[in-house]
Amino acid sequence: MNPDETPTPAPEGAKPESDKPPQASPTPAEAVNDDPLFDPSERRHAPTPDPKPDPKSEQPAPARQQAAATQRADPKQEFPDIPMPGGARVGGMRARDGRINLDLDLGRIKRRKRYGFLITVVSVLFIAFVLAPVTWVGLYRFVDPPSNVLMMQRAAAGAAIKHYSVPLNRVSPHLIRSVIAAEDNNFCTHSGFDIEAIEGAMRSNARGRRTRGASTISQQVAKNLFLWPERSWLRKGLESYFTALIEFMWPKRRIMEAYLNIAEWGDGAFGAEAAARTRFGVSAADLTPLQAARLAAVLPNPNRWRADSPGPYVRRRAATLVQRARVVRNEHLAGCVLILDRAPDARRNTQ
Repeated sequence: MNPDETPTPAPEGAKPESDKPPQASPTPAEAVNDDPLFDPSERRHAPTPDPKPDPKSEQPAPARQQAAATQRADPKQEFPDIPMPGGARVGGMRARDGRINLDLDLGRIKRRKRYGFLITVVSVLFIAFVLAPVTWVGLYRFVDPPSNVLMMQRAAAGAAIKHYSVPLNRVSPHLIRSVIAAEDNNFCTHSGFDIEAIEGAMRSNARGRRTRGASTISQQVAKNLFLWPERSWLRKGLESYFTALIEFMWPKRRIMEAYLNIAEWGDGAFGAEAAARTRFGVSAADLTPLQAARLAAVLPNPNRWRADSPGPYVRRRAATLVQRARVVRNEHLAGCVLILDRAPDARRNTQ
């Protein structure tokens, strides 16, 4: 515009030029044409940029409409899930495999529970009937038992318990022979059970005579040390089991020693030492043949009969045992316990 010209006023209602919308910026081609250094011949040789492929334009119209609808419903999901051919069949196979695996796992769990319960029962039975008894019997082979069930019962009844454990070499040989003569003639030859005595007791009981027992010294040790005194089939079965263990694990000398230290002789006296002191005022090593025979005579019922003031039965029984003790010595029936009572050949082999 010439500066000398006067601006013409704008008609009423017209907008000033400053309110006109801005003109669009020239395109790159137009900008090149306006460049004074642009050569039109170069336009033919200018590389044309490859248009970028529009992914939406490549899709079919229904797919684009479905993608747009899905994108409007869920903007985060650009493309819908396209079902694969055979998807139902694959899913069914996976479900079937899952059920099969679940059934296998449940079967294994059931088998483990069943076998676990069986293993627990077997373990408890093994501990109760094998490990504990064997350990107990093995311990008492070397350790004198401090007490037993019968002592506890007598103490609970108010009796004063007298019990002194002594080794076998501090017990009179007369008492050992008298006990073998009174309780178990075949002590050195049997393995815990006297079959001949058991058969004789069965015949005697079958005739209706007085009930006769056939327990060996080993059986009495099993009952006195490990079990209770009341009679029952359960106790008899356990007694047989402990008798077998004792005979297998203990020598005969230890069996006799345990018997003489745990046997009851009345008035709360348990063991040969306590009985000798209570009844005769002497040590067990100083018992005479008659005193030993009287102690052996009252063993079946020591709380009814007394060795220090014997009645007619105890006197007759003691006299018989004195004679039978001599037989035990002469026939070497106590040779497994007393070296002096062994046969000369066996005595020489021992020495």
